[in-house]
Amino acid sequence: MIDQTKALAIVEATELRRAQRRRFLTMAGGGAAALGSLALLSACGHDHHDGSSSSGSLPTPSPSPSPTPTPTAVTDVDVLNFALNLEYLEAQFYSYAVTGAGLPANQLTGSGVQGAVTGGRAVAFKDPVVQQYAREIALDEGAHVAFLRGAINSAGGQPVAQPAINIDGGMAGAFTAAARAAGVIGPADTFDPYASDENFLLGAFIFEDVGVTAYKGAAPLITNKTYLEAAAGILAAEAYHAGLVRTTLYRKGIANPALMLIENAGKISDARDSLDGPDDLDQGIASPDGGVTSNIVPADANAIAFGRSTGQVLNIVYLSKSMLSSGGFFPAGVNGTLRISAAS
Repeated sequence: MIDQTKALAIVEATELRRAQRRRFLTMAGGGAAALGSLALLSACGHDHHDGSSSSGSLPTPSPSPSPTPTPTAVTDVDVLNFALNLEYLEAQFYSYAVTGAGLPANQLTGSGVQGAVTGGRAVAFKDPVVQQYAREIALDEGAHVAFLRGAINSAGGQPVAQPAINIDGGMAGAFTAAARAAGVIGPADTFDPYASDENFLLGAFIFEDVGVTAYKGAAPLITNKTYLEAAAGILAAEAYHAGLVRTTLYRKGIANPALMLIENAGKISDARDSLDGPDDLDQGIASPDGGVTSNIVPADANAIAFGRSTGQVLNIVYLSKSMLSSGGFFPAGVNGTLRISAAS
């Protein structure tokens, strides 16, 4: 049984988290009408939900700012192709981490400019459970690529080709740029997501939460019920992946605090927040109650996950809060019509 002191601590922690989620909902409530549009972002040094501020300057992207696009009607095929770009990124990362090789060549062709993958190699996993998780997610992400390509063809469209992807952990790698911006490493250090189980999990953490919010944000843009149901199914799978990664990071962080996994996950969350707009929506894996509860599910006061517009998603994968057509993990941009990040 739980003694009275412990029970009181749990109740107080629960109330604290509910208050935090109510604050989240208040800030997020005005954003639903802007889904699919290009959001206005604040400077990257705003305060976050844990009371901290973003530290360090974000890398200055090399691409020139893109002109403001003329709004056009977004079709279901546009949305599915946008999702396909993200699935290429995730699938290639997991495929290389698990097998040391990328996706089959026949899954990469399509409209737009086909690009190569920079970086990627097999992780020498030490924890067999993490390795098994990685294998499962790799299979899922590869299946998502194949499914979306088929769905787009069935809709009378043409799947976009895989764009150029940077999943490198070297000096010029997108993972290094992301880790520097988040303050996970120093300005002269590199971050190799293939160097250890823990680095792999942090690399996966960058992607998985973004994938969940991308599908959530894109849902209102899909008009065909069949495609909406399919997108909901992929969203659920991505949410399972994200929960798995967040749980494993939290468990390993509790077991070995010296690894700083919980703290570094929080820094990555804050960095994403600094890129995708003025609202403090993103959440790390620790609840601000001193360890009484975890924060595996980043949700609002009603335990509902938040969404991001296509422009906000591109802010994160381009690693910039500016309006751009390329950068970060997509050095030549994504293929398709939805390819411009939001502007600050």
